[in-house]
Amino acid sequence: MVQAPNTYPDWIKRKLPIELDLGQNVLTNFPLRSAVVGPPAAQLRYRLIEPRDYNVSFSSTNWQKRGKTWFRLKFRVTLPGSPNPRTSKPRGTVVLLHGYSLDQRRMVPWAFRLAQEGWQCVLPDLRGHGRSTGKRIHFGLIETRDLSQLIDELQRKGQLVEPIAALGESYGATLALRWKAAEARVRRVVAIAPYAQLSTAVLNMRRHNASLIPASWIKAGLAQLPRVLQSTAAQFDLTTVLQNSPVSALFVAGALDNISPPEEVRRLHALASPASRLLIVPDATHEAVPYFLKDLLEPAMSWLEERESPTQAP
Repeated sequence: MVQAPNTYPDWIKRKLPIELDLGQNVLTNFPLRSAVVGPPAAQLRYRLIEPRDYNVSFSSTNWQKRGKTWFRLKFRVTLPGSPNPRTSKPRGTVVLLHGYSLDQRRMVPWAFRLAQEGWQCVLPDLRGHGRSTGKRIHFGLIETRDLSQLIDELQRKGQLVEPIAALGESYGATLALRWKAAEARVRRVVAIAPYAQLSTAVLNMRRHNASLIPASWIKAGLAQLPRVLQSTAAQFDLTTVLQNSPVSALFVAGALDNISPPEEVRRLHALASPASRLLIVPDATHEAVPYFLKDLLEPAMSWLEERESPTQAP
């Protein structure tokens, strides 16, 4: 459970019922950069997507196969893009946080679409994911500090534009909320399908994606996490974080999500600041909900552009 997902053999990696057609070499013009974080020591690999007119277009479709809903997003941009008034004066910086066992490419559609609206976007591979290093993941206990060190690095290089926001999906959404609770510089958060309790989310994933693995094995592993990561079981749950620091965020749930069901996201919304908002996306599964762009772009951009009042700050 704590082993870095980027070390998993191919046969054990998640097979997602979703296809992202991003076109060839979509990230070629955006060099892969590094930031040293820790302890424990790791290198975060990331890319910066600057505000430009990228002529973004997308279309989606879904179908039923073997009892599951499959989703496909076709996404196209024109590169290197044309300068616009926001190229030299971005609205701010949005850090885009991918899900568990995935990498920065999963957030590419959001990066280019938000960049086209004037935001500088940061695409990191989280600790133990993609091309970043790190032998273990810590389910947010360490990763929020990694993210703060990443924006410290951007600031040292003169590449940080405030205000700072975070947008994440699933594991990344949970990290975004944890990060806002710990980092005063993060002003706005969009949390797409965050999980309320780690153990419930892991057992839901087993039930729906890996039912051949005995539930008793997973429960035994969960019972060992506090000892292995030197914490308490409650500290892995986002409910604990929000009870202590009820931050504001735009919460998004998929109506057909069986990993982070709408009732779980509603529970988080109820614990958050009263300034928070909740959006339920019809027909969206856990894996597909981040790519229901027609439903999410307008409310997400409105939320990011809205300035947080002092009474909303954590």
